[in-house]
This record gives sequence, C-alpha cells and structure tokens, in this order.
Amino acid sequence: MKEQKIQRPSLPVMLFLSWFYTGKFPKAPGTVGSLATLPLIYLLEYLNIKTIGLFILIFVLFTTAVSVTQHTQKKFQLHDPQWIVIDEVIGMLVTWSFVQSVELPILFLVFLTFRFFDIIKIWPASYFDRLHHGIGTITDDVISGLYAGIVCYSLRNFI
Repeated sequence: MKEQKIQRPSLPVMLFLSWFYTGKFPKAPGTVGSLATLPLIYLLEYLNIKTIGLFILIFVLFTTAVSVTQHTQKKFQLHDPQWIVIDEVIGMLVTWSFVQSVELPILFLVFLTFRFFDIIKIWPASYFDRLHHGIGTITDDVISGLYAGIVCYSLRNFI
C-alpha cells in the first residue's frame, strides 16, 4: 500500500502566512502573531521608515497576503485558519501607523486596542470576517486596525 503524502503549504508560504510560525502557537495564535509584530515595528523605527514608506509596506503586505491567503485557502479547502496570522501583523501595522512611536506605553496601547477590535469585529470587519475569500481573511483585521488606530491616536493626542 502506497503512503499518501500529506499536502501542506510550501515553507515560504507557511513562513509568511504564519508570521514565522508564530501562528502555530497552540494557544491564542492571533495574540502571539500580534505580539510577534513588535520586532518588525522596532525595525521600522530603527530604519526610520516614515508614513509613506509604512503605507507602501502595508499595501505590499496586504496585496501579497490576500493573494497568498486566497490561493492557500482554496487549495487546502480552508476558511481563515487560526495559523494564518499575517492579517494580525498587517492590522497591528495599520494601528501603529496612527501613532508611530516605540514608547512602551504606546506599543502596549497599540497591542491592546488592536486585539480588542480584532476580537469584537465591529461592522464592517464582521462582514469581511464571514467572507470565504482571502480578501475577507485579511481585510477584517485591516478594519480592526483602523478602529484601533483612531482610538490610539485620540488617546495619545486628546487625553
């Protein structure tokens, strides 16, 4: 009897979508993936990447993530599996783009507000979350990131 080879995403796809395997963490992979974005944020600050560069990075990550996620979900008949956390990375970057600070209280606020909005999924994030397409898998976190970013910006600048 022949052994069937289990099909899995390729290593580059898995590294990208799971954000270097942080999405494979057994408990709360979305939270772990969000936390794993912090080194990238520190790198962006260190490289002095400002708003335009950050928006370009977010756009490139978004378009790549939508395409790769759609292909992977279709190929393996999945819908928004927990191990895909590149959407959390993008959502955290969107949130951070509103404040662009690596001060610990600000990063803590970015993390907490993003996780809050990602979990509760206020419309239209809830609409996109139900779509069986890569655009839905990624876009709900972008929208959550926008809500969280507005809250972070407001708290930082008006309180």
